[in-house]
Amino acid sequence: MQLTIGELAKKTGVSVRSIRHYDSHDLLTSSRACNGYRYFPPEAVAQVRQIQRLIATGFSIAEIRSFPDCMRLIEGTTFCPETQAIQHKRLAEIERQIDELERRRARLKKTLMQGERGE
Repeated sequence: MQLTIGELAKKTGVSVRSIRHYDSHDLLTSSRACNGYRYFPPEAVAQVRQIQRLIATGFSIAEIRSFPDCMRLIEGTTFCPETQAIQHKRLAEIERQIDELERRRARLKKTLMQGERGE
């Protein structure tokens, strides 16, 4: 049974706007009825959830679009040999950001402590 965009949004908790965005970037497969409405196959529910999961880990739409079907189309898939390099790269980026934030925090704490001591 095909799903309307509203039904897909309700089942996934994702906005209609986001679903349109994913569809326009070929992350989902939809068909158009005579009335112009989009219809999605039932597996689109899992696909939208997987897209959301990948976005939450910091991947862009362009990166997700480049992933093989094993990552984009199967809900809950966390690893495909073809995506290992990009996942390691993303992890390294996140770790660099954390390191930089920790340095900023340390500088800010030092500044606050100096101010509180009247230095």
